[in-house]
Amino acid sequence: MSWRATLLTLFPEMFPGPLGHSLAGRALSRGSWSIEARDIRSFATDKHRTVDDTPFGGGAGMVMRPDVADAACAWAQEGNPGAPLVYLTPRGRPLGQDLVRELAAGPGVILFCGRYEGLDQRVIEARGMREVSVGDYVLSGGEPAALVLLDACVRLLPGVMGGAASAEEESFSAGGRGPLLEYPHYTRPAEWNGLRVPDVLVSGHHAEVARWRAAQSEAATRERRPDLWRRREELDGAAPAAYTSA
Repeated sequence: MSWRATLLTLFPEMFPGPLGHSLAGRALSRGSWSIEARDIRSFATDKHRTVDDTPFGGGAGMVMRPDVADAACAWAQEGNPGAPLVYLTPRGRPLGQDLVRELAAGPGVILFCGRYEGLDQRVIEARGMREVSVGDYVLSGGEPAALVLLDACVRLLPGVMGGAASAEEESFSAGGRGPLLEYPHYTRPAEWNGLRVPDVLVSGHHAEVARWRAAQSEAATRERRPDLWRRREELDGAAPAAYTSA
C-alpha cells in the first residue's frame, strides 16, 4: 500500500499544487504515494456550511467549530487508519528532519489545515492531534505549511529520489552526532567571473574532498545555526577539530 496523505482544508483546490510536479509529481503518478484533499465545509450541517464562530472570552477573529472539525477528523481517520493526525499551527512542535523521517516511515499522514484564529482546543485534545509548526512566523492558513511537510516526507519515500547518498549528505541529515548544514556546491566552469572553484575539489583526492566538505558543514553550522552546533557538542562531548589545508 502506498503512503497516503489526507488533507482537511477549506481550500482543497490548493492540492496537490506544486506536489504534482518534479520528483513528488512523478512519484504521485507512479502510485508511490497518494493525496486526497477534503473540504471541511462539507461536514457542516447548516445551510450556510458554517465552519467558524466567535471565540468565548471575546477577542478578535473567529475560531473553527469543534463539531464540524471533529466530523472531518472522524472521516479522515476512518479512511486513513493508522496515520497520525497533525494540526499545523504556529504553536506546535517545530518540524525537523527527525519528525519528517518518522512520518515518512509510517503509513501516511492526516493534516488539518487551520484557518481564522485557529481550532477549538477541545478537538485537538479529544482527537490526540499532534501540533506541528513549520517555523516561527504566521501564515494565512495551514495549507502552505502542509505543502512543506508533505514535500519533506514524500522525497524520503522509497524510489522517489534518484540517489540515497545525496539525501544523506543534505542539511539536517546527520546521524547520532547531530545535524549539520550542508557544505557549498560548485560545478563547471571551474572559473567563472574571475572566481575559481576551491582547489581541493579539483584535486582528485577524495579523502581531502571529504574532509573539506565536513569542515565547511561544521563552519556553516557554527556561524549560522549555533543552536544546532551546541546540540552537536552536547552529543559529541566536544566540537570536532577544524580542517586546515596543507
